[in-house]
Amino acid sequence: MFKKIFLDPLFKGNPITVLTLGICSALAVTVKLEAAMVMAISVTLVTGFASFFMSIIRNTIPNRIRMIVQLVVVAALVIVVDQVLKAFAYEVSKQLSIFVGLIITNCIIMGRIEAYALGNKPLPSLVDGLANGLGYGMVLIAVAFFRELFGSGTLLDIQIIPHSWYITNGGFYENNGLFILPPMALIVLGMIIWIQRGISKDLIEKQ
Repeated sequence: MFKKIFLDPLFKGNPITVLTLGICSALAVTVKLEAAMVMAISVTLVTGFASFFMSIIRNTIPNRIRMIVQLVVVAALVIVVDQVLKAFAYEVSKQLSIFVGLIITNCIIMGRIEAYALGNKPLPSLVDGLANGLGYGMVLIAVAFFRELFGSGTLLDIQIIPHSWYITNGGFYENNGLFILPPMALIVLGMIIWIQRGISKDLIEKQ
């Protein structure tokens, strides 16, 4: 059971490429690979533990305040993540700016709480939340990989494309500025979705 819960969100039920959730942040934080990785880890942890805690208290929450309680739990976890980033990765925290706070409104988190955690036990809910966060993070990292590599010639701010290849040094290459602009994030994401659908032709978009 846990294997299916964990693997489905990574491919067949990926929150971005199949369910088309969380696309805004996928476009906003993928200029640099480091920022995308930090956002991926942050969302994964928040999604996993929010689902876990909501599953624990699901039978004690009056239905009329269900959404309020969910927002309080998610907001508390996001505050913890934000403070940890400011303490140990301040530069990345500045890069992510308001997008860490906007994790609270990420529809993947609320969607998994509503669709799974409120009807299942804590451990499966934790696995489901972590898996959906990882599925989200995989796409972010893939988009950021290509955007930073071809847009800046680096990965994790390490120069990957040799300086000798650049036109300014007598070579043949120039960084493609289009890759660091938002439209290219959509194009790269679209190509990832196209490749995924090509590999699995029977993949049906889940509602």
